[in-house]
Amino acid sequence: MSDDTDLFIGLGQSRVCLKPRYANRHGLIAGATGTGKTVTLQVLAEGFANLGVPVFLADVKGDLSGISQPGTPSPRLAERIERIGVDDFAFGGAPTVFWDVFGEQGHPVRTTISELGPLLIARLLELNDTQEGVLNVAFELADEEGLLLLDLKDLRATLQYVAEHAKEFSARYGNVSRASVGAILRRLLNIEREDGERFFGEPSLDIDDFLQVAPDGRGRVHVLAAARLVRSPNLYATFLLWLLSELFERLPEVGDLDKPRLVFFFDEAHLLFDGAPKIVRDKVEQVVRLIRSKGVGVYFITQSPLDIPDDVLGQLGNRVQHALRAFTPKDQKAVRAAADTFRANPEFETADVITELGVGEALVSVLEEQGIPSVVQRTLIRPPTSRIGPANAAERAAILRASPFLGHYDHPLERESAYELLSQRAAAEEQAAAVSVESAAGRSSRARGGRRQSVGEAFVKSVTRTIGTQLGRQIVRGVLGSLLRRF
Repeated sequence: MSDDTDLFIGLGQSRVCLKPRYANRHGLIAGATGTGKTVTLQVLAEGFANLGVPVFLADVKGDLSGISQPGTPSPRLAERIERIGVDDFAFGGAPTVFWDVFGEQGHPVRTTISELGPLLIARLLELNDTQEGVLNVAFELADEEGLLLLDLKDLRATLQYVAEHAKEFSARYGNVSRASVGAILRRLLNIEREDGERFFGEPSLDIDDFLQVAPDGRGRVHVLAAARLVRSPNLYATFLLWLLSELFERLPEVGDLDKPRLVFFFDEAHLLFDGAPKIVRDKVEQVVRLIRSKGVGVYFITQSPLDIPDDVLGQLGNRVQHALRAFTPKDQKAVRAAADTFRANPEFETADVITELGVGEALVSVLEEQGIPSVVQRTLIRPPTSRIGPANAAERAAILRASPFLGHYDHPLERESAYELLSQRAAAEEQAAAVSVESAAGRSSRARGGRRQSVGEAFVKSVTRTIGTQLGRQIVRGVLGSLLRRF
């Protein structure tokens, strides 16, 4: 039995509705490419927004920006609306905010190196255990010496400092390998080549900004432009995992609410788990399990339930399964796995129907009273009231100009952090070394009665002139001491 506050998904043997008080029990939208997953996501997102629930979603194909615009009438949509029986259907866009890690199609979204933390940095860079250990040393050093790690140049400077003092830090923290530092620095270069450094810095994202409602009481829909970002799968997965972790860490416990505080849609969800080490997979499982008590619902969008680890899949109580194909043994296994996740309907064989569904049809099961999954229904998904397809450049620009966050995130901030402090420290060391060299050279000249300088003395002075370069610093800190003792 549904009421007026339920989120209407579509028509099966009866109306299929999601009860808002069970929406934070998470969900899954699955199906092959081209079967209607994106439209289903759009229907759910605007439905939550209409209930006053803010939404965050990643637009990996570039067409979900249309949720900001009213839909366009057509005979096909009219036929679907009449068939489903939507009496109060009215086209309209949702209150939308655009975000973009690269700052091209939305407000820049950033976090700091410190906020991301060593675990997710290691995931982003695909570090092995030894390299991750060195990364942890860099973070420990930054904490001990009050060095702010805000962006990639801060992390790079700290790692270089660790390498230059490897012997000292090895005695304090265990083996610190210069080779491991070099490997991490090379991985940072790869991130920079992909423009990933834009994700790091200030002003960093304030999670509270995702929890606001529009002046008309609807929840804001926060759309992350991810078509470019998803081409860097590690950065995409790390960003969304960080966002989930931030929500988990910063939001207070609220228990079971009448509706969620925020709903989070994670498209291309398999990227979160592909190649991830066990510690990261365990963190995802922990966050998904516990974040429901913070009033956050998480919905994974992927092709097959097999893309999701069993420990996570078992927590996804609300499920929408679009068509799957069964051409190969692997396909057939995916169909069986999908069918097994549903509470059986005596009217049909679930596995058979999964391969027969048309575009815009899905098998749907939602949580009912006491959190019990409903019997699965073959459901014709309702059309969204917003546009199916992308907003154009002019429409996107107008949304950005009207954004409540205009000007707040759009320009990066620079303040004194690890890079500046370590650069000052290096400059002081270089100056002290230069004074030491000049003093030693002067003593040597006086001892020789002002005679013409030797080849060795000329070399020392030549080295002194190169102190400002990285090569010069290495010479001063490495072989120069022994040379001075010799002359």
